[in-house]
Amino acid sequence: MKKGKKLLRIMMAVSLIGGLLSGCGQAGPKTVPASQSAAAESQSSKPAQETTTAVQTTKAEETKAVDVYVFIAASLKNTMEKIKENYESEHPGVTIIYNADSSGTLQKQIEEGAQCDIFFSAAPKQMNALKEGGFVEEGSDTSLLMNQVVLIKPKGGKTTVTGFENITSASSLALAGEDVPVGQYARKLFTNMGILDQVMKMEINEGANVTAVLTAVAEGSNEVGVVYATDAASMPDKVEIIAEADKAKIDPAVYPVGLIKDKEASEDQKKAAAEFKDYLTSDESVMKLFTDAGFAKYTE
Repeated sequence: MKKGKKLLRIMMAVSLIGGLLSGCGQAGPKTVPASQSAAAESQSSKPAQETTTAVQTTKAEETKAVDVYVFIAASLKNTMEKIKENYESEHPGVTIIYNADSSGTLQKQIEEGAQCDIFFSAAPKQMNALKEGGFVEEGSDTSLLMNQVVLIKPKGGKTTVTGFENITSASSLALAGEDVPVGQYARKLFTNMGILDQVMKMEINEGANVTAVLTAVAEGSNEVGVVYATDAASMPDKVEIIAEADKAKIDPAVYPVGLIKDKEASEDQKKAAAEFKDYLTSDESVMKLFTDAGFAKYTE
């Protein structure tokens, strides 16, 4: 009987200790299954992710990609490339696309429907023709630069030519075509000097634009050539200036720039084109690039 009571007491003590231990276990931290933990973390990160996405979307809307098509006279190309680099770095989303050629060729392309937002001509003649044809936004054209017509020869090349007065003593002449502004200026100069007929009897390598004339002389294909002062300055190691055109015989070349009516342009594109044209005509850093290249600011 005593043994039974003793056994009962031991069993009750064990039961009591087990209960106490069980209670302590419930007060400790619960173990959360890995799947539930990952789900909780995913839920907590959603608001932050959604906020980040919203910010990115807003920024993308603020910098919509837009292309601006700019037709430029060939003599402007080197300087305009520097301007493009500067402008695009300051205006994310805007891409300036150039088409560089003779102003006469560019005029025809615009008249034939080529997509163009801005025309930067090497002479008023082409701009005026487009204005008369209704291709230019009214009041948007601005005379911006001036350039000088010069006579050049290959660097170190031998010639008896000392100026425009005895140009006909050269064995050959590189001269831009009649629809190219520098070719038009040269012919007007020769006319005013009274030597046009003699010049046109020379062996002439007619270039499609001023760059072609410059290249022909630089490569030694022609003894002399007629280009702009800025073109000669762009290749000082290849060509040298023999003489500048007499300002009493020919006015400096004038470069106007204007907005073209682009039927394919979106409102964003039209706005970007107007802003770039304003940048060209009003930013002091742009004018410095032009004057450093040999252009002069237009004055009446």
